[in-house]
Amino acid sequence: MKLFLPAILLCAALPCVAEGAVPEYTLVIHNHTYQPTTLNVPANTKFKLLVRNEDATPSEFESNDFNREQIVLPGTTATVFVGPLDRGSYTFFDDFHRATGNGVLVVQ
Repeated sequence: MKLFLPAILLCAALPCVAEGAVPEYTLVIHNHTYQPTTLNVPANTKFKLLVRNEDATPSEFESNDFNREQIVLPGTTATVFVGPLDRGSYTFFDDFHRATGNGVLVVQ
């Protein structure tokens, strides 16, 4: 039993350690554009993307390149997990505002 309890405690702690280790990046939607329009992220690493909509209308964060789609309501922040991705450039866009809402993930 003395060996079993530390193993349980270790297993319970692992998800917290794993979640804390995920890099986090923020995209802001303002005037139907992404800021920044180019975001540099590490290759072969899962990361958390926080997409904050500062506009008064909904937006849709979408990427065909890395297969994500998320509606972001006005005044809210959506969390999107991405990766791991190989090195390269991956486009994303606001499907509701295609003329202005465009950006690129540069994976290095």
